[in-house]
Amino acid sequence: MEATAVLSRTRLSEIKGRLVADQIRGLKVSKAVTLLNFSPRKAAKLIKKLLESAIANAEHNEGADIDDLYVSVIHVERGSLLKRVRARAKGRGNRLMKPTSNIFLTVSDKAFK
Repeated sequence: MEATAVLSRTRLSEIKGRLVADQIRGLKVSKAVTLLNFSPRKAAKLIKKLLESAIANAEHNEGADIDDLYVSVIHVERGSLLKRVRARAKGRGNRLMKPTSNIFLTVSDKAFK
């Protein structure tokens, strides 16, 4: 039994997202939610909301028991860049690249290996 959730084009660098994703990969869902609650990072807040969505999907669609679920797969990939222009001196402009990322999360009743 597996349930997935996807967060696309979130305003987060993939490197910063991977720091949090690596911490919860393979953990029981209850322990992962507790860890994310106490993390001060922006990525932790986004991934916690995504994890709660995957848990709800597993409970509603598959009828799974929450106590038996693990974070089996989580990966953060680079999304598109938001390109902006900042005005500079003497009529010039600099390009600002604002990164986005896509987060994929799967919960399963089998532990991560």
